[in-house]
Amino acid sequence: MSPDRPAANPATVLGRDVPATAPGTVLGRDVPASVTPASPDEYACARAWAALTAAHARVTDRLSSALTRSCGLSINDFELLLRLDRSPPPGLRLGELNSAVRLTQPSLSRAAARLEHQGWLQRAGAPDDRRGVLVSITPAGRDVLRRAAPVHAQAIRELLLDRLTPGEQDLLARALSRVAED
Repeated sequence: MSPDRPAANPATVLGRDVPATAPGTVLGRDVPASVTPASPDEYACARAWAALTAAHARVTDRLSSALTRSCGLSINDFELLLRLDRSPPPGLRLGELNSAVRLTQPSLSRAAARLEHQGWLQRAGAPDDRRGVLVSITPAGRDVLRRAAPVHAQAIRELLLDRLTPGEQDLLARALSRVAED
């Protein structure tokens, strides 16, 4: 190592060196003395989080484009129709679909209205609750879902699964399933 070059920083995030800072600073800002420097485990946590969010963004961006281009569906539309396709008659309450997509209630209502306008779902009053609304998939909704499912599968295979060994796919599925449990 040359004397005019600083020592390499052993901390990296996604393969990039994290800039070294003076003691008592984080990213060039003063921090209280009670804040301790990050441990290697904390950097590993940051790297894992950064990799997960980068992979999610990449897959969802490309999946969204593929679904929109081929079927006119957003990812949320696909998820809503998929959940409704699996639900028994007379359908699901709108609020029960929040587990499928993380939308606010007004956004979920707008999505349902848009899908209803397309003829892909129908809304009806809940028989046991005059204020409740049940939603169910229509035959046209099943048709668009049948067209979208192979597009979804191909995108997930190309963007995610084909890059992993079968063992890694299994590990990923088990790990994410455990994280997703309530």
